[in-house]
Amino acid sequence: MSGDSILLLGGAGFIGTALARRLAAQGKRVHVISRRNPTCIEPGIVVHAGDLGDVSLLEKLLPECGTVVHLASTTTPGSSAAHPARELGNLVPTLQLLEILQRWPHTHLIFLSSGGTVYGNPAHNPVSELAPLAPLSFHGANKVALEGFLQAFRASGHAVTVLRPSNAYGPGQSLHQGFGLVRTVLQNILRGSPLEIWGDGENVRDFVYVDDMVEAILLAAARPEDSGTYNVGSGKGYTINQVLAIAQQVSGVPVPVEYHPARSVDVREIVLDIAHIRAVTGWQPAIGLEEGIARTWHWLAQA
Repeated sequence: MSGDSILLLGGAGFIGTALARRLAAQGKRVHVISRRNPTCIEPGIVVHAGDLGDVSLLEKLLPECGTVVHLASTTTPGSSAAHPARELGNLVPTLQLLEILQRWPHTHLIFLSSGGTVYGNPAHNPVSELAPLAPLSFHGANKVALEGFLQAFRASGHAVTVLRPSNAYGPGQSLHQGFGLVRTVLQNILRGSPLEIWGDGENVRDFVYVDDMVEAILLAAARPEDSGTYNVGSGKGYTINQVLAIAQQVSGVPVPVEYHPARSVDVREIVLDIAHIRAVTGWQPAIGLEEGIARTWHWLAQA
């Protein structure tokens, strides 16, 4: 029988760091495996240098951990667009993890998929978990493939919760080229540099504040027998141009924009239906986009 500790894979990233701190504040013992230099070192959090493919480390920690949260990813839709083989760095280690977890049948696995990429351009918005999966990017295709393997893992009797988050943002998010719209917009405002937008800026996205994302993971972890699949978003859509307008209003600073031709990997419109997770767990987002951007701007401006 697995222990009471919680293992975070890729736990030194944006969402993982916020989750680790929240769990530690609740008195949980948290093990974090990450290749990044952690910023979440505090009582209750034990950081292990490594990655998802470190079999010996996993075999050492899994006996202590009744819950495993898989947040690790080595790609973004843009980074693997011209290099689909890069997605093997996500696929193969996760399959190795499932192989190891076969020896720990009572361990609850929570996997963060992608609500922004697995559906492609859905026929209807908001899109529910029952909609067809039709990714446009190799990154999204990898998430769909992993969900397929996890479904087979469920069929063998293991509890696996799949969360499909929208675009998570908030204080603590690192700057990555081509990823994290809110963070990128605010960084460009802070620097006074032009913002590059691919397309006309009318692509629609759903956004979830990091604290709300963490709360969804905690509620999933509190249901150790759960094997559901849930969208995690706001249920509201905003165009890129609207996000830019909110950011400029919050900061009081205008930013020049450079529009470039649209990319084939970018979904035109995606808004997540969150009725299922609300009905099952009671979760619903508490922080709207305007407040969330204001909080993120305050954090960035004070950094």
